[in-house]
Amino acid sequence: MTKIKVIIPAFNEADSIAKVINDIPDIVDEVIVVSNNSTDLTEINAKQAGATVLTENQKGYGYACLKGMDYISKQNPKPDIIVFLDGDYSDFPEELTKLVQPIIKNDIDFVIGARVKRLREQGSMTPQQVFGNWLATFLMKLMFGAKFTDLGPFRSIKYNKLLALNMEDKTYGWTVEMQLKAIKQKLTYVEVPVNYRNRIGVSKVSGTVKGSIFAGIKILGWIFKYSFK
Repeated sequence: MTKIKVIIPAFNEADSIAKVINDIPDIVDEVIVVSNNSTDLTEINAKQAGATVLTENQKGYGYACLKGMDYISKQNPKPDIIVFLDGDYSDFPEELTKLVQPIIKNDIDFVIGARVKRLREQGSMTPQQVFGNWLATFLMKLMFGAKFTDLGPFRSIKYNKLLALNMEDKTYGWTVEMQLKAIKQKLTYVEVPVNYRNRIGVSKVSGTVKGSIFAGIKILGWIFKYSFK
Protein backbone atom coordinates (compact mmCIF):
# COMPACT_ATOMS: atom_id res chain seq x y z
CA MET A 1 0.00 0.00 0.00
CA THR A 2 1.27 3.47 -0.93
CA LYS A 3 2.50 5.44 2.07
CA ILE A 4 1.69 9.16 1.82
CA LYS A 5 2.70 11.99 4.13
CA VAL A 6 1.61 15.61 3.93
CA ILE A 7 3.76 18.60 4.90
CA ILE A 8 1.92 21.85 5.66
CA PRO A 9 4.03 24.96 6.36
CA ALA A 10 1.93 27.31 8.49
CA PHE A 11 2.48 30.79 9.87
CA ASN A 12 -0.42 32.12 11.95
CA GLU A 13 -3.12 30.01 10.30
CA ALA A 14 -5.16 29.36 13.46
CA ASP A 15 -8.49 30.05 11.73
CA SER A 16 -7.89 27.71 8.80
CA ILE A 17 -5.50 24.93 9.80
CA ALA A 18 -8.09 22.57 11.31
CA LYS A 19 -10.27 22.91 8.20
CA VAL A 20 -7.31 21.96 6.03
CA ILE A 21 -6.41 18.93 8.15
CA ASN A 22 -10.00 17.71 8.42
CA ASP A 23 -10.46 17.77 4.64
CA ILE A 24 -7.38 15.67 3.89
CA PRO A 25 -8.43 12.20 2.63
CA ASP A 26 -7.93 9.09 4.77
CA ILE A 27 -5.36 7.65 2.34
CA VAL A 28 -2.76 9.87 4.04
CA ASP A 29 -0.65 8.22 6.77
CA GLU A 30 0.45 11.37 8.55
CA VAL A 31 -0.19 15.10 8.35
CA ILE A 32 2.78 17.18 9.47
CA VAL A 33 2.14 20.83 10.25
CA VAL A 34 5.28 22.92 10.57
CA SER A 35 4.51 26.05 12.57
CA ASN A 36 6.80 28.69 11.13
CA ASN A 37 7.17 30.94 14.17
CA SER A 38 3.40 31.22 14.66
CA THR A 39 2.21 33.48 17.46
CA ASP A 40 -1.46 32.45 17.47
CA LEU A 41 -3.26 29.14 18.11
CA THR A 42 -2.01 27.43 14.94
CA GLU A 43 -0.08 24.74 16.84
CA ILE A 44 -2.86 23.96 19.32
CA ASN A 45 -5.54 23.84 16.64
CA ALA A 46 -3.40 21.61 14.42
CA LYS A 47 -2.73 19.15 17.25
CA GLN A 48 -6.40 19.01 18.16
CA ALA A 49 -7.20 18.23 14.52
CA GLY A 50 -4.86 15.24 14.66
CA ALA A 51 -1.71 16.51 12.98
CA THR A 52 1.88 16.03 14.03
CA VAL A 53 3.11 19.54 14.89
CA LEU A 54 6.69 20.71 14.49
CA THR A 55 8.07 24.19 15.11
CA GLU A 56 10.53 26.05 12.92
CA ASN A 57 11.49 29.44 14.32
CA GLN A 58 13.45 30.53 11.26
CA LYS A 59 10.85 32.34 9.19
CA GLY A 60 10.60 31.20 5.61
CA TYR A 61 8.49 28.80 3.54
CA GLY A 62 11.51 26.73 2.58
CA TYR A 63 12.72 26.52 6.18
CA ALA A 64 9.36 25.03 7.18
CA CYS A 65 9.33 22.51 4.33
CA LEU A 66 12.90 21.42 5.11
CA LYS A 67 11.96 20.96 8.78
CA GLY A 68 9.18 18.59 7.75
CA MET A 69 11.55 16.68 5.48
CA ASP A 70 14.14 16.38 8.25
CA TYR A 71 11.49 14.89 10.56
CA ILE A 72 10.49 12.33 7.91
CA SER A 73 14.13 11.41 7.24
CA LYS A 74 14.36 9.98 10.76
CA GLN A 75 11.33 7.70 10.29
CA ASN A 76 11.15 4.09 9.20
CA PRO A 77 9.65 2.94 6.96
CA LYS A 78 9.98 5.92 4.65
CA PRO A 79 6.95 7.23 2.73
CA ASP A 80 6.44 6.68 -0.98
CA ILE A 81 4.91 10.10 -1.68
CA ILE A 82 5.17 13.54 -0.10
CA VAL A 83 2.40 16.07 -0.63
CA PHE A 84 2.97 19.76 0.06
CA LEU A 85 -0.11 21.79 0.91
CA ASP A 86 -0.65 25.31 2.26
CA GLY A 87 -2.38 25.91 5.58
CA ASP A 88 -4.63 28.79 4.50
CA TYR A 89 -7.51 26.71 3.03
CA SER A 90 -7.11 28.22 -0.44
CA ASP A 91 -6.56 24.78 -1.91
CA PHE A 92 -9.11 21.97 -1.64
CA PRO A 93 -7.35 19.28 0.44
CA GLU A 94 -9.84 16.63 -0.70
CA GLU A 95 -8.32 16.96 -4.19
CA LEU A 96 -5.14 15.35 -2.87
CA THR A 97 -6.34 12.09 -4.39
CA LYS A 98 -6.11 13.72 -7.84
CA LEU A 99 -2.52 14.78 -7.15
CA VAL A 100 -1.25 11.35 -6.14
CA GLN A 101 -3.08 9.33 -8.81
CA PRO A 102 -0.57 10.00 -11.61
CA ILE A 103 2.22 8.76 -9.32
CA ILE A 104 0.37 5.67 -8.14
CA LYS A 105 -1.25 4.70 -11.44
CA ASN A 106 1.22 5.95 -14.07
CA ASP A 107 4.54 6.07 -12.18
CA ILE A 108 4.89 9.83 -12.73
CA ASP A 109 7.55 11.40 -10.50
CA PHE A 110 6.10 14.83 -9.78
CA VAL A 111 2.63 16.41 -9.93
CA ILE A 112 1.69 20.10 -9.70
CA GLY A 113 -1.80 21.23 -8.77
CA ALA A 114 -2.39 23.89 -11.44
CA ARG A 115 -4.64 26.76 -10.39
CA VAL A 116 -6.32 27.17 -13.79
CA LYS A 117 -8.45 30.26 -14.36
CA ARG A 118 -11.74 28.40 -14.83
CA LEU A 119 -11.39 26.75 -11.40
CA ARG A 120 -10.23 29.83 -9.49
CA GLU A 121 -12.58 31.78 -7.27
CA GLN A 122 -12.65 35.45 -8.21
CA GLY A 123 -9.98 37.36 -6.29
CA SER A 124 -8.22 34.22 -5.02
CA MET A 125 -5.04 35.17 -6.88
CA THR A 126 -3.80 38.75 -6.99
CA PRO A 127 -2.84 40.34 -10.32
CA GLN A 128 0.83 40.17 -9.29
CA GLN A 129 0.49 36.44 -8.58
CA VAL A 130 -1.12 35.78 -11.95
CA PHE A 131 1.54 37.82 -13.77
CA GLY A 132 4.38 36.30 -11.73
CA ASN A 133 3.20 32.78 -12.51
CA TRP A 134 2.88 33.58 -16.18
CA LEU A 135 6.33 35.18 -16.36
CA ALA A 136 8.08 32.41 -14.43
CA THR A 137 6.50 29.57 -16.41
CA PHE A 138 7.04 31.44 -19.70
CA LEU A 139 10.74 31.81 -18.91
CA MET A 140 11.00 28.14 -17.92
CA LYS A 141 9.39 27.18 -21.21
CA LEU A 142 11.67 29.51 -23.17
CA MET A 143 14.90 28.49 -21.45
CA PHE A 144 14.32 24.85 -20.61
CA GLY A 145 11.39 23.67 -22.73
CA ALA A 146 9.29 23.13 -19.60
CA LYS A 147 5.54 22.60 -19.81
CA PHE A 148 4.58 24.08 -16.45
CA THR A 149 1.79 26.67 -16.32
CA ASP A 150 1.81 27.32 -12.56
CA LEU A 151 4.02 27.43 -9.46
CA GLY A 152 1.16 26.09 -7.37
CA PRO A 153 2.17 25.08 -3.82
CA PHE A 154 -0.23 22.10 -3.78
CA ARG A 155 2.01 19.35 -5.20
CA SER A 156 3.01 15.73 -4.80
CA ILE A 157 6.32 14.01 -5.47
CA LYS A 158 7.90 10.60 -4.98
CA TYR A 159 9.89 10.72 -1.76
CA ASN A 160 13.09 9.35 -3.30
CA LYS A 161 12.89 11.90 -6.12
CA LEU A 162 12.38 14.72 -3.63
CA LEU A 163 15.53 13.69 -1.77
CA ALA A 164 17.47 13.58 -5.04
CA LEU A 165 16.54 17.21 -5.75
CA ASN A 166 18.62 18.29 -2.73
CA MET A 167 16.29 21.19 -1.98
CA GLU A 168 17.96 24.22 -0.44
CA ASP A 169 15.89 27.40 -0.81
CA LYS A 170 14.76 28.68 2.58
CA THR A 171 12.14 31.23 1.58
CA TYR A 172 10.07 32.23 -1.44
CA GLY A 173 12.01 30.30 -4.08
CA TRP A 174 11.09 26.82 -2.82
CA THR A 175 8.40 26.02 -5.41
CA VAL A 176 10.30 27.23 -8.46
CA GLU A 177 13.52 25.56 -7.24
CA MET A 178 11.70 22.22 -7.10
CA GLN A 179 10.35 22.66 -10.62
CA LEU A 180 13.70 23.76 -12.08
CA LYS A 181 15.53 20.85 -10.48
CA ALA A 182 12.83 18.45 -11.66
CA ILE A 183 13.47 19.65 -15.23
CA LYS A 184 17.26 19.39 -14.85
CA GLN A 185 17.03 15.88 -13.42
CA LYS A 186 14.55 14.88 -16.14
CA LEU A 187 11.81 13.86 -13.73
CA THR A 188 8.53 12.93 -15.33
CA TYR A 189 5.86 15.44 -14.39
CA VAL A 190 2.28 16.43 -15.08
CA GLU A 191 -0.07 19.18 -14.00
CA VAL A 192 -3.52 18.44 -12.62
CA PRO A 193 -6.10 21.25 -12.67
CA VAL A 194 -7.26 22.07 -9.12
CA ASN A 195 -9.83 24.37 -7.59
CA TYR A 196 -8.62 27.44 -5.75
CA ARG A 197 -10.51 29.78 -3.43
CA ASN A 198 -9.90 32.92 -1.43
CA ARG A 199 -7.67 32.09 1.49
CA ILE A 200 -8.66 32.56 5.12
CA GLY A 201 -6.69 35.52 6.49
CA VAL A 202 -4.14 37.70 4.72
CA SER A 203 -1.36 36.25 2.57
CA LYS A 204 2.14 36.75 3.96
CA VAL A 205 3.55 36.91 0.44
CA SER A 206 1.07 38.23 -2.11
CA GLY A 207 -0.80 40.24 0.53
CA THR A 208 2.09 42.67 0.95
CA VAL A 209 4.09 44.73 -1.52
CA LYS A 210 7.35 43.70 0.17
CA GLY A 211 6.40 40.02 0.04
CA SER A 212 5.46 40.20 -3.64
CA ILE A 213 8.72 41.96 -4.57
CA PHE A 214 10.93 39.56 -2.62
CA ALA A 215 9.07 36.54 -4.01
CA GLY A 216 9.46 37.85 -7.55
CA ILE A 217 13.19 38.47 -7.10
CA LYS A 218 13.73 35.01 -5.62
CA ILE A 219 11.79 33.23 -8.36
CA LEU A 220 13.52 35.07 -11.21
CA GLY A 221 16.87 34.59 -9.48
CA TRP A 222 16.46 30.81 -9.47
CA ILE A 223 15.42 30.75 -13.12
CA PHE A 224 18.39 32.82 -14.31
CA LYS A 225 20.78 30.91 -12.05
CA TYR A 226 19.75 27.66 -13.71
CA SER A 227 19.85 29.12 -17.20
CA PHE A 228 23.64 29.48 -16.85
CA LYS A 229 24.28 25.99 -15.43
